[in-house]
Amino acid sequence: MKLLVATRNRHKVEELRRALPEWQIDAWQGPEQPAETGATFEENARIKARYARAHAPAAAWVAGEDSGIAAAGLGGRPGVASARWAEDGVVALLDALAGIDDRRARYVCTIVAISPEDSELVSVGTLEGVVAPGPRGSEGFGYDPIMVPAGETQTVAELGDAWKAGNSHRAKAARALAEQLEGSR
Repeated sequence: MKLLVATRNRHKVEELRRALPEWQIDAWQGPEQPAETGATFEENARIKARYARAHAPAAAWVAGEDSGIAAAGLGGRPGVASARWAEDGVVALLDALAGIDDRRARYVCTIVAISPEDSELVSVGTLEGVVAPGPRGSEGFGYDPIMVPAGETQTVAELGDAWKAGNSHRAKAARALAEQLEGSR
């Protein structure tokens, strides 16, 4: 299975490759990136997927992915704005949570995949946890140095890329997509 993912984020492509080693997954970069104007992760993922479908090779499966972190103590922010929320999202999130007792957070990933025939599949993966008091660890990217998954004592960045390949929100969304694709064959 070959899948072209509309992204400029090499980390996301690497995570998808680790989660789905039997697939050939490549980044697809069109003439420009569409604006992420959706109110939800699914809407933003669909914007990217539809843009790719309009510009990518007709015979290819294409996908758009949107993900982020939603902090309970901030009413779900930064949510869909996670990548654009602040120049340094980790520092901004820690600052925003200063003095707030509720540090529960959820990673969310939504993937919208579109077939060459224009049928659409949507998959979602989540990872529950809490925001650590400060960054720890060196693997992963984004908010990984401050996200401690439920049942763990280490941050995602400390648990590492191998752990993420089987447990992250993106890995869960990728597996859900794979199950849908197997069921549609």
